[in-house]
Amino acid sequence: MKEPDVLVYLMTGFLDSGKTQFLKFTLSQDYFQIRGKTLLLLCEEGEEEYDPEEMKRCNVVTEYVESQEQLSEVYLRELDEKHHPERVVIEYNGMWKVSDFEKMKLPDGWGIEQKLTTVDASTFQMYLTNLKPLFVEMVRGAELVLFNRCTEIRPLAGYRRSVKVVSPQAEVIFEDENGEVENIFEDDVPYNLDAPVVEIRPEDYGIWYVDMMEHPDRYKGKTVEFTARVLKPKSFPSKFFLPGRMAMTCCADDTTFLGYVCKSAYASKLKAGQWVTVRAKIGFAKLALYRGEGPVLEAENVELADPIEQLVYFN
Repeated sequence: MKEPDVLVYLMTGFLDSGKTQFLKFTLSQDYFQIRGKTLLLLCEEGEEEYDPEEMKRCNVVTEYVESQEQLSEVYLRELDEKHHPERVVIEYNGMWKVSDFEKMKLPDGWGIEQKLTTVDASTFQMYLTNLKPLFVEMVRGAELVLFNRCTEIRPLAGYRRSVKVVSPQAEVIFEDENGEVENIFEDDVPYNLDAPVVEIRPEDYGIWYVDMMEHPDRYKGKTVEFTARVLKPKSFPSKFFLPGRMAMTCCADDTTFLGYVCKSAYASKLKAGQWVTVRAKIGFAKLALYRGEGPVLEAENVELADPIEQLVYFN
């Protein structure tokens, strides 16, 4: 597939989440001072403003988008013909569905290179409660999610898991007024990783799922026990199945199945939909399902269990 000639950087986040501050810093950095013109599309007006002289120095031309209707395929083609940009940076309106833009046909040669999201940690819980579908669209497929204005460490692990289940590849960074917050997640799991059998309680399933994705070295060779529902994809060999749980990623209509591949001599006798308690040793292997290396559970024991009605949550 041909690489795009015009790289598009999509900056998402709710109003006053720090998008402008992030872009002002980025656009002025030496690594962004590359040949050609940068087109900056501003889709909402916040408290922060861009310095016209600084933008001129950085060879950035600015266009203002007054409404979502204005941000159309025709309008983007007009801007392409007007400015002939080498790259495009879009400060997207936090109240517009990101999927509307992602489904839009871009001008010839344009392609989304990177998607970044800023989050004001001090107001995140309020937005998550009231506008969760919009937030999920922002972070889905994002390469970087930056939480700024972090004043409390306690909820940050849950915030990170909320992002990781939607966008596993995203780098999640937390900053307070002094800069990046580091080394805050070393011991945030509520189970004993040193136990002969690491018991994953139903309410901790989401924490375990995300933490093993992020820190595989902590789990390699460990034996875990958990209760999950059986899924049997048609592509799986007879000795494999997928134990997992349904997780809430957005709303009651937006859930996803979270599970890791499990090998068991008992797999052929299991039926899709059954609930089982699995005790298994954790290894890692390259599988098409993971598009790379991921956990493969070697079952030591599988037995039928009572269903768990609750969905998996992450904060």
